[in-house]
Amino acid sequence: MLSRPLTTQPCDTMTTAFVHVAPLLPSLARPALAPPRPARGSIPKACAPPAVSNPVAPPSPLAAGLSIVPVPHISDFLPDLAEIPHPPTNKNRKFYTECDAVLADVTVKSTMPDAGVRKAYIRAGPREKIVFQSEKVRAAIVTCGGLCPGLNVVIREITECLMKEYGVSTVFGVQHGYRGFYNGVAWRALDLDTVDQVHKTGGTFLGTSRGGFDGEKIVDAIEARNINMVFVIGGDGTIRGADKIAEECAKRKLQVSIAAVPKTIDNDIPIIDRSFGFDTAIEEGLRAVNAGSVEVNAALNGVGIVKIMGRDAGFIAMHTTLSSRDVDICLIPEVKFDLKRLAEFIRSRLDSRGKCLVVVAEGAGEEAMKADFLAKENGTDASGNKLRNDIGLWLQDNLKSLLRSDGSDVSFKYIDPTYMVRAVPSCAADNIYCTFLAHNAVHGAFAGYTGFVTGTVNGKHVLLPMKEVVSTSRRVVVGDSFWTRLVSSTGQPSFSD
Repeated sequence: MLSRPLTTQPCDTMTTAFVHVAPLLPSLARPALAPPRPARGSIPKACAPPAVSNPVAPPSPLAAGLSIVPVPHISDFLPDLAEIPHPPTNKNRKFYTECDAVLADVTVKSTMPDAGVRKAYIRAGPREKIVFQSEKVRAAIVTCGGLCPGLNVVIREITECLMKEYGVSTVFGVQHGYRGFYNGVAWRALDLDTVDQVHKTGGTFLGTSRGGFDGEKIVDAIEARNINMVFVIGGDGTIRGADKIAEECAKRKLQVSIAAVPKTIDNDIPIIDRSFGFDTAIEEGLRAVNAGSVEVNAALNGVGIVKIMGRDAGFIAMHTTLSSRDVDICLIPEVKFDLKRLAEFIRSRLDSRGKCLVVVAEGAGEEAMKADFLAKENGTDASGNKLRNDIGLWLQDNLKSLLRSDGSDVSFKYIDPTYMVRAVPSCAADNIYCTFLAHNAVHGAFAGYTGFVTGTVNGKHVLLPMKEVVSTSRRVVVGDSFWTRLVSSTGQPSFSD
């Protein structure tokens, strides 16, 4: 059986972000059939900290207890799973264990006498022992939901890591999302030549779609094709589906690893530092804002409205605004606004500067639009996302009425770059980030983890249980320093009570 320490344990070897609970010792190498795995919450000897030299001394905040969030593992339902050595692809390869952890919060108040038990996540990366024989691995990759810069990079790098580092020869691309598992469309065989240049193009060459999830049909297809690794690339709805697939595989006691690379251009997935495609979205959003700035500068009493992606969270709009420094107003879903107050401020900007540039996130203004769309039921899309009214066009129409009511000559310029932002290839920073996310998904799968996602926490790559990632969503915190700095940059007041 596998011996996997899942633990709440003391630790006095913490750094600010990365924790190595105990040094790896050659004597700790596990045999092919390891002794029984300790119960969750126990303190494994392999991760036990060194003895405290002065137990009377008050504990330091950095010597507090450590609670490592457990990640599901195939050995949870297949306890006799055997281990084999990692393929000898690189003699200098560094390996990680569950004794390597990353703190969830790296900030500590020095005035606190005891920081208590601190939450941490398992460090991602290759393991010295794996549970799959490379020649028997049959892997499948699927992309779901909306487009996002970097999808092709993730597909490429999963394939490359499987084949180059682990020697896997059979990798399939499931076409057009979850329904591609069972709708009769042929799966696409992937190899190094197939994926060699895909990172240079936007979108996903496997195709994507929303909805189409049927857990039992998907697992039936996985079982029928003898697939034992599935890599899912998608947002929170897709990850919820992947978690159900992992549960169904466990129910059937299939040695199948389900791994996810979280994708949301809005950057609203919690816990992780950022999602891939976000940096690219800011760069492309900035192009649109710069175009809007050129337009309003050239116009007489120019008012520019640039609608930026952000259904429930205003991160792209906020970061784009702050990076531009030409924006007068930024409207996001987390901050309500009154239309008349907004119009009054725009009027004051036209009087003082002769122009005004507004950036609005697509999910902003739901409260402001209620009166006009009171009887309209938009419903949801195939992924379960609430369909929104078009804030950009609504804002332009209503501001025209208010600002031109006294006969003023106001020129409006409206820019909506939504689909341009989604469809472009990823920038250099996202390319690199996608590479590490993809490789860590493969490393985690070979180590036997399942029902997990990869991402960075405090700059370090970790493995996270899917359930924890989809339990909530990230939103802009209006009281934090980032939004405060934005308000200082734009000079905008509060547009609500």
